[in-house]
Amino acid sequence: MIIDSHAHVILPVKKHISLMDEAGVDKTILFSTSIHPEVTNSLGEFEKELNKLYEIISGRKNSIETKIASIKEQKEIIDKYPSKFYGFGSVPVGLDYEKTASWIEEYVIKNRFIGLGEFSVATGKVRSLETVFQASHDFSNLPIWIHAFWPLNSDDIKEIFNLAQQYPDVPVIIGHLGGVNWLDVIKRTKGTKNVYIDLSASYTTVALSMTIKELPEKCLFSSDIPYGDLIVSKFSIERVCKDKGVIEQVLGGNVAKLLKI
Repeated sequence: MIIDSHAHVILPVKKHISLMDEAGVDKTILFSTSIHPEVTNSLGEFEKELNKLYEIISGRKNSIETKIASIKEQKEIIDKYPSKFYGFGSVPVGLDYEKTASWIEEYVIKNRFIGLGEFSVATGKVRSLETVFQASHDFSNLPIWIHAFWPLNSDDIKEIFNLAQQYPDVPVIIGHLGGVNWLDVIKRTKGTKNVYIDLSASYTTVALSMTIKELPEKCLFSSDIPYGDLIVSKFSIERVCKDKGVIEQVLGGNVAKLLKI
């Protein structure tokens, strides 16, 4: 089974399903979003959507109301196409433990989502995720997906691993191979049993190849739709890895085992 382990809601959803069918993808782990660059028709409109994305990634803006609306949209899609999608639930960062746990109960557990994320925090603010780690542990160790490309730097990546080691039963997915810090991510993951690596938006094909070679059991195929392409992402893995057994692991086996799906 081929599983895209990280994609965002795109509109219309039938377009997403068509892309999955074209690429031979059986299941997708769907994440919510309030940004829809796929519906823009000009550079100006596209830039406007990306500016919203940059505000969220840098931790400057992401209102509770917008987050709730995005989760509702995501849940409706998953309910309509349960054979195609599973969900990870978005959780606000910076709430105290009780509010974080209450949010997870209401917007993750009740929605039957199977993980937490995507988390995007500003550089220097990774430690603010500790409350999420605490709550994850108390909700049977729900996997946590963390955006680890810009604006995070090497110190931020180190702090993610510190949290992972502090909560060794909580699975942690490092998004986008850690961006330019991919080499450090590979080395740190080797010594951290509960960390996995998302392969979307890989910085170079060398990074993709080396990550799969060194950590075949920790790599998760992802498209990051609408920012990536399913066929290109799948082909890239098949191009840099010739071991069919490893390819099957990376394209679906690893995430199926991790998420028990």
